[in-house]
Amino acid sequence: MTREQALELLQRHLHNPNLVKHCLAVEACMRGCAVRLGEDPEAWGLAGLLHDLDYEYTVAAPETHTEKTAEMLAGSGLDEGIVHAIRAHNRRVEPVTPMDLALLAVDPTSGFVIACALMHPQRRLAGIDLAFMKKRFREKSFAKGASREQMEGGARLGLSLEEFLELCLGSMQGIAPALGL
Repeated sequence: MTREQALELLQRHLHNPNLVKHCLAVEACMRGCAVRLGEDPEAWGLAGLLHDLDYEYTVAAPETHTEKTAEMLAGSGLDEGIVHAIRAHNRRVEPVTPMDLALLAVDPTSGFVIACALMHPQRRLAGIDLAFMKKRFREKSFAKGASREQMEGGARLGLSLEEFLELCLGSMQGIAPALGL
């Protein structure tokens, strides 16, 4: 599956523009992680782009999230490692590969970075830096939905929290116009 095919599939199944932007942000972060770790940015990017493909179908039953995605992707020729990472980000299977671990950590981190940008006076990704993010990271009431434990999972990839936050921020800054930030 090419990125263009994956994007068409995503746009066919997700109608909330903010959810599509979230998937684009996760894709960018996953690509950044792949490059940093010497992995395949195309495969990792597809995992990020498609990770919430079934979200609008499973929002009322979050425990089933990612299972419909796995069904939708069956027979697509997509590498099984990508599907495994997608299922692992909702803990439907145990996260074991570096791609699994990255997606598990990137998913909440991308939302956290967006929340930081929206809180910043400039309301732009360009306006935030590591110090700003670290201060917000310590505020447990800020972006409560972004699991700090999952975000710290970058350590399982050999990245400090600081490196991981900067990597995600830089990756998202690279697609800031697509995110409207």
